[in-house]
Amino acid sequence: MANALFGPGREGFLAGEIDWDTAVIKASLIRSYTFASANKFVDQVVAAGGVQVATSTAFTSKTVTNGTADAADVTFTAVAAGAAVTGVLIFQSSAVGGGGDVPTSAQRVIAYIDTATNLPVTPNGGDITITWDNGANKIFTL
Repeated sequence: MANALFGPGREGFLAGEIDWDTAVIKASLIRSYTFASANKFVDQVVAAGGVQVATSTAFTSKTVTNGTADAADVTFTAVAAGAAVTGVLIFQSSAVGGGGDVPTSAQRVIAYIDTATNLPVTPNGGDITITWDNGANKIFTL
């Protein structure tokens, strides 16, 4: 499969329920997940078999120029050894205006990335860095 945006994530941007540059945006390393465009919340991804191996801190240096989302590369620190990670789930972990994390049943999924530098990767206890595309589309373009 190729990198994709979730349908409800697109709707969330249009309805003002997801705000890339104001809300807290995070990523999780994922394995055992088959992308389903209809998933809306992180708990639905987990219920569909997605295993969250590690979750990042809040994205920094976020930009939205010309409808293209970008941020600083993400490093997951000391990821426990285990089976291969095949994707990265990007989600809004806070309310639209920012603040603390809301329950996973309210964390809006945005994108699933399975084609990026360092993917797939098998955790070995060390750090894993996800390097976002530096081309025209960056992380994704709406």
